Amino acid sequence: MRLLCFGDSNTYGYDPCSYLGDRYPADIRWTDVLAASTGWEVLNAGQNGREIPRRASELAQAERLLAGAGPLDLLAVMLGDNDLLQNPRLTAADIAGRMESFLRRLSEQYPLLLIAPPPMRPGAWVMEERVLTESAKLGTAYEPLARRLGIRFADAGPWNVELLFDGVHFSEAGHQTFAARMRTVLENTCGPERP
Repeated sequence: MRLLCFGDSNTYGYDPCSYLGDRYPADIRWTDVLAASTGWEVLNAGQNGREIPRRASELAQAERLLAGAGPLDLLAVMLGDNDLLQNPRLTAADIAGRMESFLRRLSEQYPLLLIAPPPMRPGAWVMEERVLTESAKLGTAYEPLARRLGIRFADAGPWNVELLFDGVHFSEAGHQTFAARMRTVLENTCGPERP
């Protein structure tokens, strides 16, 4: 399987404990752990701070990135946390609307898997009750969207992914858990070899 993961800092592998905000080593990042445990080619297209692309420049950048990746068996998209953190008035339903606009541009070109990120928790970056409440609703908002588009869906909310002190980023153990659960999802929905 050739899989591209399009996401934010948790896909990129950002380590908030590092001195200069570096990435975790490859043997920690969930994308690389997934690749090592399956033999699949897992392309990491995570970017720190990424919101769901919606402006013309963001959409063009995303389309260039995907076009340059070559043929894909699956495109996995996990976004939404930064939209909540950066936009105080947005709800989970608003973010699902953004996601729908983005995915409709891609759904005829790529087999898609939409992933609802694990809910954020109280921490150094998450101090508003609104963010916690709406983050917990993303899975519920994304699931009907995936059904409407006829694409695969996974809700990481129940996966018990450990987060660090900031309430946003995966711990090392969290990356391991996420990789294991992703492998199960992909084998169950796509088969062990190819979608």
